[in-house]
Amino acid sequence: MSDIMPWYFNDFIIDRNKTEGLTNYQFTHTFYKEFQVWSPNFPLLKNLISELKVKSLVRIKLNLSHRTDTNIKSSFHCDTDFDCTTSILYINTNNGYTEFENGEKIDSVENRLVTFPSNMKHLGTTCTNQKRRIVLNLNYF
Repeated sequence: MSDIMPWYFNDFIIDRNKTEGLTNYQFTHTFYKEFQVWSPNFPLLKNLISELKVKSLVRIKLNLSHRTDTNIKSSFHCDTDFDCTTSILYINTNNGYTEFENGEKIDSVENRLVTFPSNMKHLGTTCTNQKRRIVLNLNYF
């Protein structure tokens, strides 16, 4: 949440080939992808990776969505096209949430962690009561 964390503009949220209007963007910070560390901040995640008993990483990325006038939902999706584990760590408390296809919703509460099979479709929302919603998304074996 500091002002020295580098954020990168993404012109899409889920599907880079799909245009969904002016609110279809987010900022991200990739820590790990494609079998390599992408961020000098990766060591900050050492304890979390250990607690999750990660055997092999697929991807770790922070997602920052901006405040909107109403909660805007992304599309239902799976983070990977193969079976692994997904964990979402909520960085700040806000009225955004993660929703699963079965209707279950997980509120964005600071330091809450939700873990589920990567083949469970889910979506995220923006928030209306904070300047931003930040989640750390981990995919791993």
